[in-house]
Amino acid sequence: MISVEEALARLLALIETLPPEQVALSDGLGRVLAEDVATRRTQPPFAVSAMDGYAVRADDLGRIPVELRIVAEVPAGAGFGGHVGPGEAARIFTGAPMPEGTDTVIIQEDTERTNDRVRVLEATQPGRYVRREGLDFTTGEVLLSAGRRLTARDIGLLAAMNRPWLFVRRRPRIGILSTGDEIVMPGDPIGPHQIVSSNSLALAAIVTACGAIAVSVGNAPDDPEALRRIAAATRGVDLLVTTGGASVGEHDLVRDALSADGFELDFWQIAMRPGKPLMVGRYRATPMLGLPGNPVSTFVCAMLFLIPAIERLSGAAAAGNSASTARLGAAVARNDRRQDYLRARLTRAADGVDEVFPFAVQDSSMMRLLAAADCLILRPPHAVAAAPGETVPIIRFPAGTWPI
Repeated sequence: MISVEEALARLLALIETLPPEQVALSDGLGRVLAEDVATRRTQPPFAVSAMDGYAVRADDLGRIPVELRIVAEVPAGAGFGGHVGPGEAARIFTGAPMPEGTDTVIIQEDTERTNDRVRVLEATQPGRYVRREGLDFTTGEVLLSAGRRLTARDIGLLAAMNRPWLFVRRRPRIGILSTGDEIVMPGDPIGPHQIVSSNSLALAAIVTACGAIAVSVGNAPDDPEALRRIAAATRGVDLLVTTGGASVGEHDLVRDALSADGFELDFWQIAMRPGKPLMVGRYRATPMLGLPGNPVSTFVCAMLFLIPAIERLSGAAAAGNSASTARLGAAVARNDRRQDYLRARLTRAADGVDEVFPFAVQDSSMMRLLAAADCLILRPPHAVAAAPGETVPIIRFPAGTWPI
């Protein structure tokens, strides 16, 4: 058995980042930038008012109160072609360009207006309530770098940068193939010795959440010829993911069946729990990731291996798992030679510290506990028993689909 770290490195070594394509900004959410993006304009392009009020000369405010003559009204989207001189003011609204000659804004709450005269009741400093030209950014600045997965905030920034088109990495196509005579899809007739499949749907959801395209080809029975026929339907995907059929046993056919059809094994079996029978190689020159059949094993391995593989295909900057630490709320036993991942609940203790409670049962078939978990407690190989109060490493489950 090899370590989790070595297994991930060897998997990623088989994967190359996909080429770029051009998309409209409106289609950019969740996509990964293929190039650095520079601004095409200065923002704001000129000094503008940050508040509704009066644009004035700070030099006129030496003595308060002071009365000024209103010579213009400047709404947002318009300008004043003249010059505001000594003893004058311009009525101005938020976002409107500052008239020539002015250098500060008096908010309307600090004034009294009578016809074309305004009485200023409060003093202020030059530049108050003025957004200077280029306050946000200037033309040519690189604000977003290649490898960034675009959020809703990024889309807003890119729009302000006047970038209607983007070069992003092509979305990975991930083939998903489940195996086993014992499983049926939800809603299908269930035989006396069958169970409902969850792995392929969970994997498709993970793929979609990562911004990739799930290509599900269905379930292959425990028949080599049928398995090869269904696997061939994944031609053209960027990564093939199988679930089931990777363990030791005479009914585990994936490796043997696909070896006759172009599968080349890189490695098999990892020193981890759950997920020991994980398999990696190439199927007809396409990288292939063979996941275990137990639902929890499949999901944990998908977090540790499938998500980084999709990030590599997408050209996303390596984010890694959301690893952190928490205080242990219940004792955990000594670990053996395999790296362990315990499903657990995460709470905020009264002293403000994150506290983690592993579930008492960690059977790799129990999806209910996986759905209820907030994180995984990482137990390194040969870790000694840990008591409540000790700090342990955890991997948090992602909080949502797209970051905002």
